[in-house]
Amino acid sequence: MKVLLYSENQKTFKKSGIGHALLQQKDALNQNGIEVTFDPKDDYDLCHINTLLNKSYRFLKKIKKKNIPYVVHGHSTKEDFLNSFKFSNSILAPWFNRNILRMYNNTKYIITPTSYSKQLITNYGVKAKIFAISNGINLNKYLEDTKYNDEEVNKFYDFLNIKESDKFIIGMGFYFVRKGLVDFIEVARKFPNIKFIWFGKRYPLITSRPIMKAIKNKPNNVILPGYINMEYKKVAFAKASLFFFPSYEETEGIVTLEALASKLPLLVRNIGVYNGWLKKDYNCHMADDNEGFIKEINRILTEDQTIITSRGYEVVKERDLKIIGNKLKAVYEEVLANH
Repeated sequence: MKVLLYSENQKTFKKSGIGHALLQQKDALNQNGIEVTFDPKDDYDLCHINTLLNKSYRFLKKIKKKNIPYVVHGHSTKEDFLNSFKFSNSILAPWFNRNILRMYNNTKYIITPTSYSKQLITNYGVKAKIFAISNGINLNKYLEDTKYNDEEVNKFYDFLNIKESDKFIIGMGFYFVRKGLVDFIEVARKFPNIKFIWFGKRYPLITSRPIMKAIKNKPNNVILPGYINMEYKKVAFAKASLFFFPSYEETEGIVTLEALASKLPLLVRNIGVYNGWLKKDYNCHMADDNEGFIKEINRILTEDQTIITSRGYEVVKERDLKIIGNKLKAVYEEVLANH
């Protein structure tokens, strides 16, 4: 079997969750003996469409005419588009909603990362068969003996202009209100002796006013270094005291899987996407608001986290890419059998 993993504007999506998921899919499928191509002009047996905008819809219509089997990936929902960038709640929301529903209503099969996102898409009235399959995690990249070396550690600290003795907390994601960056900055004010570092790509032209205001007034202990590569990311997850991700809405949150795989204490907002796989005070920490986050951070920094992080690691063991690839393969086989 050969599968086309389709994404429009791959350069644009490269540093997004969708871009990351695309590479995860390739790795997962390769581990299960499935050949992958990213080239729409190539020959393939099945198409897995990962993006949902106009170019993707035109491509979907094209492969339907050619009678090529396909499945659409439900990375995006109406809910996680809101509170993202400038105009996402007003001018762009109706356009985006039409686009995703057009894609979801023109396929018989959808793959989406969690039971939560499956339920959201079902609630839109979509009639397709929906499979909840995690984006997964390559656990081999996070094994203790391959996390980092001394040279990478030194480069990381030089890059951030901090000392190895500095205690720091990390967050990660686009500069969106939805991701909780404003809250991340506000919580940091209560911990002036700890560095709060948020990694992520910023696009100034579409950054919303609340984010611009928060950045302008951020305390000195907040560091915003931009996007980082895997080399620095490994060190960040290995050396941080906590992964603090106060996002208001996710379809899964690949960065949470990365934190769990690194056995790094994880603090998230208590939202629906985590129901059924993350549990407060069992395999992670949760709170509802900034006051709760502050209390949890104080606890995490003063209490032993070994048991909780070990339980968190069990969560991602079930989402290793070898297992995820096998689940994707089963879906593909069903699509091909019923085509």
